[in-house]
Amino acid sequence: MTNQSENAPAGLLVSHLPTLEVTAPAARLGVAVVKQLTDVIVTGALAPGDLLPPEAQLTAQFGVSRTIIRESMKRLDEKGLVTVAQGFGTRVTDPTEWNLLDPVVLSALIEHDGALQILDELTRVRAGLESTMAEDAAALATAGQLAELRGVLDEMQDALDDHERFDAADQRFHAAVMAMSGDRLAPSIARTLFNRASESARFHGVGPDDARQVTLSAHQRIFDAIGQGDAPAARREMFAHIQGSWESRRAPDIRL
Repeated sequence: MTNQSENAPAGLLVSHLPTLEVTAPAARLGVAVVKQLTDVIVTGALAPGDLLPPEAQLTAQFGVSRTIIRESMKRLDEKGLVTVAQGFGTRVTDPTEWNLLDPVVLSALIEHDGALQILDELTRVRAGLESTMAEDAAALATAGQLAELRGVLDEMQDALDDHERFDAADQRFHAAVMAMSGDRLAPSIARTLFNRASESARFHGVGPDDARQVTLSAHQRIFDAIGQGDAPAARREMFAHIQGSWESRRAPDIRL
């Protein structure tokens, strides 16, 4: 039997993690512990196969109770980041086992994604999902749904000079297309990807001066394709819009 202390990186967490504010509510402390340990894992400071330090060391490092540490280990296990084996310790899993759609895991990956690889992958997946939903929408849209989508497009036109209003209408347009598709799982995944990416300033980047007009024109083409029942065109226009919008904002000198 392997003793947890044999391979635990003693002292490693001291240089990576500050002591938490012990006056905070226990629930908030638990969230902070999970967040910081997630960061340590996704950045590779703790590699796959590594054992986390013993419970006593983590308790002292974070300045929290053993109960909070135990609950935090359960949360990390649920996210697929670690495996907890009684008597063998808590070991970091391979990245292929991580739940990348978990909000904490995905946010950490994006936050520490220096080469923008995760945002590149996220955009491709989101574009694939939303383009398929646009294709379905073109085949299923009712007159009432098209009228609603037309109204959102008109809102975007009216808000060209108002960044916040335009972005809100932009998101309503995508939500309306997803609803028109009749899909249930794909919209949830697409929203998760977009919401987590939106937390990153690098996702928003710096687009061209006419970015809103370009976006409006792209949405007009998507609307036209859906309204005409042209499923292949709807799929093509939605994918081109999402992928092209990201490429226009992406820092050009950050590539693997």
